[in-house]
Amino acid sequence: MLARRFPFNLILEGATQRNRDDEYNQTNARLQKSFYIASDYKPAAAICMREDPFFGLRIMNRRPRSRRRLYLLLLVAAVVIPGVPAYIEFFLSRPVGEGPAGPKVKLSSFDDVWSQRKVQVIGVGDSITAGLGAKSPSHTFFNRVLENPDDEFADMKGVCLSAVLPNLESENYAISGSESSTHLDVILETIPTYDDSFGIVLMTSGGNDLIHSYGRSPPRECAMYSATLEQAEPWIENFRDRLDTMFRELAEKFPDGCEIYLGDIYDPTDGVGDAPSVFLPDWPDGLAIHDRYNRVIRDVAGKYDFVHVVPLHETFLGHGSHCRQFWRSTYDSDDPHYWFYTNIEDPNDRGYDAIRRIFLKTIAEQSTLRSGVEGSG
Repeated sequence: MLARRFPFNLILEGATQRNRDDEYNQTNARLQKSFYIASDYKPAAAICMREDPFFGLRIMNRRPRSRRRLYLLLLVAAVVIPGVPAYIEFFLSRPVGEGPAGPKVKLSSFDDVWSQRKVQVIGVGDSITAGLGAKSPSHTFFNRVLENPDDEFADMKGVCLSAVLPNLESENYAISGSESSTHLDVILETIPTYDDSFGIVLMTSGGNDLIHSYGRSPPRECAMYSATLEQAEPWIENFRDRLDTMFRELAEKFPDGCEIYLGDIYDPTDGVGDAPSVFLPDWPDGLAIHDRYNRVIRDVAGKYDFVHVVPLHETFLGHGSHCRQFWRSTYDSDDPHYWFYTNIEDPNDRGYDAIRRIFLKTIAEQSTLRSGVEGSG
């Protein structure tokens, strides 16, 4: 009787409602707490309520936060979106370009034969003279100085030594990867004496003394990468003595006289000295040691009237790792392209075109064969 009259269903419904209210209150307290800022315990954003259609519970929603976050994201996007392509273009891009490269050569200098004498051209030095990085043997600077390749540019056709020295012979003794100590050994032990020929020596030496061994081992003479200037001082003076000996020994190989054309050492960082831009370890004294080596080349060459420095360093400025940076004084707006091979230390094909042009230009300006005054000191 009592069970029939007591509304147990109402008790259950009341308990369910209380549970729902308690659950809502607990949820509300947790959410409110999470929306307070620790510094001053004020609501970070306004809160509104909505009714859940399934459970019938009131659920709190948060309105959007301040627009400052949106503005910050827009500002970052405005910097990053144009900034990334600009960084790639000015700091990472190394386009090599196409077509002729290097200084203009005076064509009229090669219109007439310079001499009927027998002339022996030899190459001495490292991989630049050996031709590493050229797309074919006919495109190395040594071979292009002697003779035009079949695919020669129109402005250089007929501009080569074989066009003005009909009795010319040649031999290249350069060795890729060699250092200046090896060059002296080659001169002393490998190059013969040319008794009946006037000599023209095309030469590059000293660059590998600086860049070897790329910071992978402690610096030493003829492989001084990462050395301090103080460490390098005695090695620089030894290079001075070695270079002087090379010039004198080469002159003795040509009793009838010779001319030596030695390229100075170019800089793949365009005079900036930031070795990491060419993917090498940082070298704080690298630029100073490089400059000292080039000064030695000019000083020792200046002692002999038959030795002439070919300005590779000046010619290549603006064609290294900063070739796209228009704000630099070395920027070449006519040809803002990279002239170095993938190994950094050698030229690419366009670089070799530039080297043969500056060698030919220097030979045409300095050679005694053009004036008929044939001989060396």
